[in-house]
Amino acid sequence: MKNYKFKINGNEYSVDIVEIVDNKAQVEVNGKAYEVELDMTGVKVPAAPAQPTRPAAVRAAAPVAAAAAAPAAAPAAAPAPAAGGAGMQVKSPLPGTVLDVMVREGDTVTAGQHIILLEAMKMENNIEAPKAGKITNIRVKQRDAVMEGDVLLTIE
Repeated sequence: MKNYKFKINGNEYSVDIVEIVDNKAQVEVNGKAYEVELDMTGVKVPAAPAQPTRPAAVRAAAPVAAAAAAPAAAPAAAPAPAAGGAGMQVKSPLPGTVLDVMVREGDTVTAGQHIILLEAMKMENNIEAPKAGKITNIRVKQRDAVMEGDVLLTIE
């Protein structure tokens, strides 16, 4: 297993590359598991490749564990319907660090209410509730690092 240390916008990340098969890599970022797809366009691979020593470019990351949460931040989260119609997932609009979770599970919120405060690129970003409803699942806590697209919480 290879380990890399990255510093992105002042946030430090420890990345372990667990396994690479074809263009898919199993990685752990700050202890959270992800499966990433590698963009190998323009990468010359030896005739009998063992395993790439480092990925060329990461195209997309999807959490392996259902409850994974990592870096995020921005003006307002882009909501997406949860699987099975179990509510609306509020996702992180960009990588950053959770400074404050302003709600608890079971709280009722109004559309536009500030629910999470994220720091990204040295700026504080309020994440607002995209709709009125009840908070049913909070996946992050203060000081968590989140990636763009990570689910922060669910509103029903």
